[in-house]
Amino acid sequence: MNPPGDIMAYWYTCMTIMVFALGACIGSFLNVCIYRIPREESIVHPRSHCPACNTLIPWYWNIPLLSWILLRGKCRFCKAPITPRYLIVETITAVLFVLIWLKLDWIGNPLLGLTPMHNAGLVPVYWLVMSGLILGTFVDFEHLIIPDRVTLGGIAAGLVLSPLVPALHGVTGPLESFLKALLGAAAGWGLLWGISWFGRLLFRKEAMGFGDVKLIGAIGAFLGWRAVLFTVAVSSLIGSIVGLVLVFTGRKAMQSRIPYGPYLALAAILWILWGTQWWDAYIRFMMPEPELPAGPVQWTIPYNP
Repeated sequence: MNPPGDIMAYWYTCMTIMVFALGACIGSFLNVCIYRIPREESIVHPRSHCPACNTLIPWYWNIPLLSWILLRGKCRFCKAPITPRYLIVETITAVLFVLIWLKLDWIGNPLLGLTPMHNAGLVPVYWLVMSGLILGTFVDFEHLIIPDRVTLGGIAAGLVLSPLVPALHGVTGPLESFLKALLGAAAGWGLLWGISWFGRLLFRKEAMGFGDVKLIGAIGAFLGWRAVLFTVAVSSLIGSIVGLVLVFTGRKAMQSRIPYGPYLALAAILWILWGTQWWDAYIRFMMPEPELPAGPVQWTIPYNP
């Protein structure tokens, strides 16, 4: 028997369940934002209602995850279909909130090989970043735009929160953290703007939306310049693979417009969860430490009479 360990495990399990429920609730709110922000509607008023019949939805039919499943994806009143996006967003948000929570190394090394996190103050900040990335992703999927509330708002939030939580950039001083956030935002904005400019020059048309430029600026403000390089490289790889698959399966033409924001968001999420470990492994691979000879080193001085 190990009573202290059992109590800690029980507490940790309960907290994990609560974090999952919190993530599902935040996901439900994100669904409201995904639907209303592109339509320039208030995210506060009116209450949640069916977009088909405009009937207000009572709270007991608006429970995250459960309501969509119990209603079998249909409105309780008019039987109009409810997009599965609601269930998908709530599930993804809940899972990502839990993964951020599991990064804390309070009970040993994190599960799933997650990069350990030692500062609990990073948890709500990363939850905010995840929420913004999810919001931007699904709006971009549906409308091929990324709201300024996500991009410019993200840059502003990153610059404000970085000095308040210096651990966000791996430092202890507020000023140093702010400067790193500023460098990250400038690096992200400048890098993708340069790529966009070169693409426009090469292809004689817009190669990338400016929302993507602003989004990588927000990612840089929160996560720093290394995350910018990782995000641009990984998102380009993922986007290229997905684009080729869509073209070869006939779902998209070669010149079709494909949203890039979701791949930036996915790469940024990978960086938060595992990226720093991948970065360190890449640096060690590219610049291996020199091998030292085994045993004592003997120095000889040549004798030339």
